[in-house]
Amino acid sequence: MVATTIHLKIRLKVDVMRQTPTMMLSDQEKSQARFQQLKVEIHRNLISGMDLTNIEQLDDYTLRNQLRRGLEKLCDARAELISQAERSRLVNEIIDETLGLGPIDPLLRDPTLSDILINGPNAVYVERNGRLEQTNVKFHDNQHLVEITQRIANRMGRRLDESSPMVDARMADGSRVNAVIQPLALDGALVSIRRFNADNMGVDELVRLGTVTRPIMNFLAACVKSRLNLIISGGTGSGKTTMLNLLSQFIDSSERIATIEDAAELRLRQPHVARMETRPPNSENRGAITARDLVRNSLRMRPDRIIVGECRGEEAFDMLQAMTSGHDGSMTTVHANNANDALSRLEMLIGMAGYDLPVWFINRQIASAVNIVVHCARISGGVRKVTQVLEVVGVKDGQVKSNELFRYDQEGVDQTGNAVGRFRCMCAQPACLSTMQARGINPPRLTDD
Repeated sequence: MVATTIHLKIRLKVDVMRQTPTMMLSDQEKSQARFQQLKVEIHRNLISGMDLTNIEQLDDYTLRNQLRRGLEKLCDARAELISQAERSRLVNEIIDETLGLGPIDPLLRDPTLSDILINGPNAVYVERNGRLEQTNVKFHDNQHLVEITQRIANRMGRRLDESSPMVDARMADGSRVNAVIQPLALDGALVSIRRFNADNMGVDELVRLGTVTRPIMNFLAACVKSRLNLIISGGTGSGKTTMLNLLSQFIDSSERIATIEDAAELRLRQPHVARMETRPPNSENRGAITARDLVRNSLRMRPDRIIVGECRGEEAFDMLQAMTSGHDGSMTTVHANNANDALSRLEMLIGMAGYDLPVWFINRQIASAVNIVVHCARISGGVRKVTQVLEVVGVKDGQVKSNELFRYDQEGVDQTGNAVGRFRCMCAQPACLSTMQARGINPPRLTDD
């Protein structure tokens, strides 16, 4: 085989830079305006001078290197207008604009960020270590922001325009993107990117961060190994998916697991995993595949356990049916303010399934299906904690009865605004210990720390 090298031809030309009146601007604003104007001109020259014949045959690394060489030559022709530091920044930003996602590419490469929140072209916020902070990242205008967002949607096979002004998509690295544009967004496009952490956190790391204690994790690990059904509750960004990923590590590698998600965030390490993802309707409002459709279908796939990334609709009914029909050890997450509210929310979600069921019957189904509820919360200072662990023990007077096993009591905040408190063991002898023993699991000792 004869190796061939494909080059991207770039025909260099230099336009006369159009001048923008800057009399009313400060020196810093003039410098920034000059930089942006030069960036636009060089970007335009690069695009107009590119021969796109062979571009699809080039890998990303080669393409970036050839674009960088072409940009360096274009910058040489403007050496008197730009410093070396500005030159390096300009080259990187133009490459990001041409091949990536423009101004947010550097943010996506920052592993310390958990969320990127964009409120129009001039307001970009990030969450770092649980705290929101504004960045100096800006888009040229709202159209520039919309084009970048459409680029994300198009890569995922989704549509974003005036006729379909909302999109919920998953990026290649697993990060979730939600975008709303005009006419629904009044002050410019609204984009939220929930970052995906490629490296699942381990027990040791969560214990070190103070998210949970070792006794709580030992107990939850025993619950998973004993095939108890778990519900993980919490608000947005509280760490539900992180906890679900962590608990899934204790599932035996010999089991077949079916996962169902709106956007694939779970990273199970077992070899026998059947991963499924819902599908939104097309432009004609057809072809949607819901979580309920996938839960029902998964029952025919002979799974040992079913894991639903989030129950937020009528699929909750089918999930509980699966938990009580031979799929012990199944898990899911729900949005709730505390562990008790999670049980009430399940009652409401089951009512959405369209069956005229009495409340007492629904609660009996919940008590029969759910064994443990783990509640996660983001508290003062942005720290995430496991704040409650409940055991469901039955039904009394038509209501689900539960025992609180662990609780985090916040006692105040320190000088930096971070929460101060402690974990407490509320019940030393939960009813599920007998189930653990019957299934060959040595029950852990329940203590405060």
